[in-house]
Amino acid sequence: MASVAQAESSGIPAETAGLQRGIDWTGAFWIASGVPALVLFSIGTIAASVGMASWLVWMVSILFGFVQAFSYAEIAGLFPNKSGGASVYGAVAWARYSKLFAPVSVWCNWLAWSPVLTIGSGLAAGFSLSILFGPDAAINTWHLTLLDLSFLKAGLSLRINATAIIGAAFLLIAFAIQHRGISSTARTQVVLGVIALLPLLLIGLVPLITGDMPRHNLWPIVPLAHDAAGHPVNGHWDAAGISIFLGGLFVAAWSTYGFETAVCYTREFRDPSKDTFKAILYSGLLCIVVFTLVPISFQGVLGLNGMLSPEIANNMGVAKAMAGMIKVGPVIGPVIGNIIVVMMILALLLAIIMSMAGSSRTLYQASADGWLPKYLSRVNRAGAPTAAMWTDLGFNLLLLSMSDYVFVLGVSNVCYILFNFLNLNSAWIHRLDRPGWERPYRAPTLLLAAGTILSFVNLALMGVGADMLGKGTLYTGIACVALIVPVFMWRHYVVDKGRFPEDMLEDLHLRPEPGVKTGAGYLPHLTVLAGIAVIAVSHWLAVLP
Repeated sequence: MASVAQAESSGIPAETAGLQRGIDWTGAFWIASGVPALVLFSIGTIAASVGMASWLVWMVSILFGFVQAFSYAEIAGLFPNKSGGASVYGAVAWARYSKLFAPVSVWCNWLAWSPVLTIGSGLAAGFSLSILFGPDAAINTWHLTLLDLSFLKAGLSLRINATAIIGAAFLLIAFAIQHRGISSTARTQVVLGVIALLPLLLIGLVPLITGDMPRHNLWPIVPLAHDAAGHPVNGHWDAAGISIFLGGLFVAAWSTYGFETAVCYTREFRDPSKDTFKAILYSGLLCIVVFTLVPISFQGVLGLNGMLSPEIANNMGVAKAMAGMIKVGPVIGPVIGNIIVVMMILALLLAIIMSMAGSSRTLYQASADGWLPKYLSRVNRAGAPTAAMWTDLGFNLLLLSMSDYVFVLGVSNVCYILFNFLNLNSAWIHRLDRPGWERPYRAPTLLLAAGTILSFVNLALMGVGADMLGKGTLYTGIACVALIVPVFMWRHYVVDKGRFPEDMLEDLHLRPEPGVKTGAGYLPHLTVLAGIAVIAVSHWLAVLP
């Protein structure tokens, strides 16, 4: 393969360069098996916002994610010696057209994935408190306000409370597991995956088998509306209803598209040419099952009124609600219910470990490629990118003190949609620039085109739906994306004196080389301009309550 030869020409054998080749596709599959647990992060928010049409949101969104995965599988196969996921592979495509596009892609990927640590550990802490203490217990209301952030969103603040403290403990557990390297992490994820996926599959299947889902809880498929008195009612497919549905698709994308993380570990696969496609394919099939069955059963059992309770809207009551969906009798019911909640906490830990594994490797590779500060490319003796992991940990300990995790999710998803836009389009840029490179997996052109179309659809979903999670979410997310500019400027123009080091030039394929050209011309720039126009127009057209 051309990219292998390029990497080896730098004089660093693949087996000795930092990260270690210690897993096959099944290891990546089990690490990515934390993605189905992401349904717990926003199923309540979507249900309480979209209403009766919420189960359809999940089905459409996971199908979007599955189509997009084929583009990611192709670009990952081009670079068997790179770690960090689709944003790093896409950065190579964009780097030939602008120095800034590539670091924006990598930065957006990290800002999208890293907050999984915050939201997951916060939910795990909330679930833990729910089975240990009553809702009126003082520990659930105690907090110490550190900073008022109402200028970003009304009621937002930095605070310390029991959720933040317990969540920090979960983060440290995930860090300790990650510190031992990718092989050890994959083994841990197998155990957690089996334990954690079981309750999600039971929740998805048991109500379907028992028939405990009245038809009126799933039908008619209409978005949520409110009457003159403010009471929730079934709405219509008018401008407001369509905007709410599209907003639901925006929120769901943060979870359903997440199995693309399976290609983060290409540099650590024993046989990248075979393992990369298998990892993302089977991870995607698992996600289709979970993201389809669980929302249908969740809505089918709870109904509209159950989905609109405050504990569901903020997702803290989701675990108890799901546990109650498996009816086993009044005597052992509470015990079984608590066991299921504990298993869901393990599912969240699975997602946290997965996120730390992927996001830290994104930081590692971005540092090695010259986009982010140099210290992030340090690894320990086990081959784990510990400097990046410490950065992840510190960042998320700060986010844990946020008073509104739903707002954090919204801002994070703005970054994620922009990441998807850049990297779905990188697939056709690679086709134009590297037409002769060997591709272990070559996506059908129709699917590649569908992924490109979905990249613009995603921007429209963001423009319409971001502020459904709070006014100012879209602009806050864009401001967070802009933070990469001073970070990259410092690394590139101050540290590296405006030049990529020789090994980076070769690794990013920025040198003239046989079989590589700048074949896309002005198309990448026109694509970015078209994307900006889609965001602006869709945001202007949005009709949100």
